[in-house]
Amino acid sequence: MDATATKPRLGRGLSALLGDAGTADAPANRLPVGDVKQNPYQPRKRFDDDELASLTDSVKSHGVLQPIVVRQTGDGFQLIAGERRLRAAQAAGLADVPVHVVAFDDQQVFEAALVENIQRSDLNPIEKAQGFRDYLDKFGVSQEVLGAKLGLDRTTVSNLLGLLNLPPEVQDAVRLGQISLGHAKVLKGVPDADRQLALCRETILKNYSVRALEVLVKQQLVEAGAAAPAAEEEAEERRPVEKTAHVKGIEDDLRQRLAVKIDIKVKAKDKGQIVIGFDSNDDFERIVAALTK
Repeated sequence: MDATATKPRLGRGLSALLGDAGTADAPANRLPVGDVKQNPYQPRKRFDDDELASLTDSVKSHGVLQPIVVRQTGDGFQLIAGERRLRAAQAAGLADVPVHVVAFDDQQVFEAALVENIQRSDLNPIEKAQGFRDYLDKFGVSQEVLGAKLGLDRTTVSNLLGLLNLPPEVQDAVRLGQISLGHAKVLKGVPDADRQLALCRETILKNYSVRALEVLVKQQLVEAGAAAPAAEEEAEERRPVEKTAHVKGIEDDLRQRLAVKIDIKVKAKDKGQIVIGFDSNDDFERIVAALTK
């Protein structure tokens, strides 16, 4: 095939990434469908079956109207953008597809895959976050640099990456659409992973709105804050207090009077217990008789 690779221009948006290949009137070549390999940097892991079926019907009737974008590799061509169109062409039984060939390195391929999904078909939030994380790990750039390449604020990138700190089951719920990105953002503010999971399950079961979940979380945080001082006070009461000489003297006096084990436990100011031990029924009856005189 006589294909001329187009040099890319980096910038904001897929068209800027693809350069002249991103314009509708750019010349296209054709490649056999089987010659195009999948993009290893594709962040989208799931494709909607109904959407793909609808696109396949369109391709059967009208063909692939917008060329897919590929790069030439050592042993063929690798997909950069247009995976849904390629899948639809395969499902429709087309022999070949229109392509634009660009000279992209691995980093530019990754960027193009992210931009295409964000702008055109929108990844679910977890796929998007994982794509961001993979990109940052692989190329070692900052969140700010990645945001600039994708046309996003750094805080948007950072907030999405934070979703990967949620428990796996909560991430799955976001990925499957059982809870929304708004629900996930609320759950991020819950400090305990077990509580995040419990609230996620409750949200799905009771079909909470984002607002309802916010109210529930705030209520629980307030209750937890009120319970903390009470718990501290209770712990303080349980903490043993050193016995004074006066208390030890009383213990000795009672021990001599009753001829049994006596232990005075002082827990806090003006609070405590007097523990009287006995070793037999006779001891018990004698102690009761002495106390009830």
